[in-house]
Amino acid sequence: MINYIIFDMDGTLVDSSEVIANSINYVRKKLGLEPMPKREIIEAVNDPALHAPKFFYNKESFEKKHIEWFQEYYTKNHHKEVRLYTGIKEFLNRIKPCFGLSLATNAYRISAMQILEHLHIKEYFEIIVCADDVAHPKPAPDMLLKIIDYFGCKKDEIILIGDGPKDKEAAKNAGIRYMMVNWGFSDYEEALRSVDELTNKLFNDKNL
Repeated sequence: MINYIIFDMDGTLVDSSEVIANSINYVRKKLGLEPMPKREIIEAVNDPALHAPKFFYNKESFEKKHIEWFQEYYTKNHHKEVRLYTGIKEFLNRIKPCFGLSLATNAYRISAMQILEHLHIKEYFEIIVCADDVAHPKPAPDMLLKIIDYFGCKKDEIILIGDGPKDKEAAKNAGIRYMMVNWGFSDYEEALRSVDELTNKLFNDKNL
C-alpha cells in the first residue's frame, strides 16, 4: 500500500518551461551563443543521457558564472513565467491528509524555494530535496533514498510521480514504484493524462 509520495516539480506540478528556457538562453547570450528553441531546451532538460554543459553552453562542465547568470534571470522573472498546472492545488489539498508528501527536484534549492513559495505550495511537503542537497541529482537515486530515510518507510510504501525518463530511471535506481504524468514537458503513451486520473489511481492503490 502506498503511504508516501515523492513528487517531481518541473513538468509535474509546475509549468516552469518558459523560465527554464529563457534562463538558459540568457546564459547563452552572455556566452555569445544564439538562442535555442524552447522545445529543444525542454526536451534536452529531460534527457538523462545528454551531456548538458556541452549541449547548452558548449562547455565540458558547468562553471560558476553559468549558474549565477541562470539564477540572475530566474530570480528576476520566475514570478511572471511559472504557474501551477490546472487542478494541482486542489489535488494537493485532497491527498495531503492521506499521504506523506515530499518533493525531489533537480532545481537548485534557491530556485525551487522561490517557485514553491511564490505558488504557495511549499507547506504541503514534509521534506524537499534539491539538486544541491545531494551528491548526484536524478536519475541517480540519492534524492529518493534521502526521502525514504527521512520517512523511515519501506520501499513498497512510497512512489515517485514524475514526467520524464530521468524520474523513471531514478525510481528504478532507488527500487521504488513510479507513475508518469503527461500534462507537462513530455509526451508518453503510458502516462496518466489528467489530475483526476492520477487522483483515482492513487486512492485505488490505497484502497480508500
